[in-house]
Amino acid sequence: MQQYFVNSGAENPVTITDKDTIKHMFNVMRLTEGDEVVLVFNDHIKRLAKVLDSAAHSFEIVEELSDNVELPVEVTIASGFPKGDKLEFVAQKVTELGAVALWAFPADWSVVKWDGKKLVKRKDKLDKIVLGAAEQSKRNVVPSVTLFEKKADFLKVLADFDKIFIAYEESAKVGEQAVLARELAQVQAGQKILFIFGPEGGISPAEIEAFEAAGALKVGLGPRIMRAETAPFYALSAVSYALELAK
Repeated sequence: MQQYFVNSGAENPVTITDKDTIKHMFNVMRLTEGDEVVLVFNDHIKRLAKVLDSAAHSFEIVEELSDNVELPVEVTIASGFPKGDKLEFVAQKVTELGAVALWAFPADWSVVKWDGKKLVKRKDKLDKIVLGAAEQSKRNVVPSVTLFEKKADFLKVLADFDKIFIAYEESAKVGEQAVLARELAQVQAGQKILFIFGPEGGISPAEIEAFEAAGALKVGLGPRIMRAETAPFYALSAVSYALELAK
């Protein structure tokens, strides 16, 4: 069944006002009176709704649904600015895998340089990508997207997390395989976790020092060296296995 996010409270009747959502519902999917969809409101609860008036874009809420597919912890993925459209690919996939937020920052070894105007355009595009991916994967939450123009601003918010992991290829090269598994075994439901990934060039020694000063732990993600756009998927899969499948 189709699912859509509605930026409002759950009150009958529901009138859809977002132009892109209206276009998809009534022009692409051709919803008509009596058709049912799942709507997710600002309280992150899914509700079954049926079309009251396709011309007025209105729905009636039928019932509240208990379905909740969110991870038991809040995982934020932070990446140094990567080249090309890699961040768009990452945005789609980390949404499908359960991240609550995607962050990107100008790493020391980032090749690309994005100024304020480019960041605004990038964010607009990424917001649309995560919305579509959240609807497709039947999420209860649409991940937020934050693109930091200055790394100093990124460093300031590290204190907001319960655990911070640095995906560090040098740790993988020397065979470190225990830290992530050990720490995930101690995670409590509701905690906030941050994974930091470098761009194609990796994370600089100065950045490692700054992240560790904020309490971050270096972790190896298995014995193989992954691309910048692949490592976040491994990390989220590991979280899902440890906290959802292995219980």
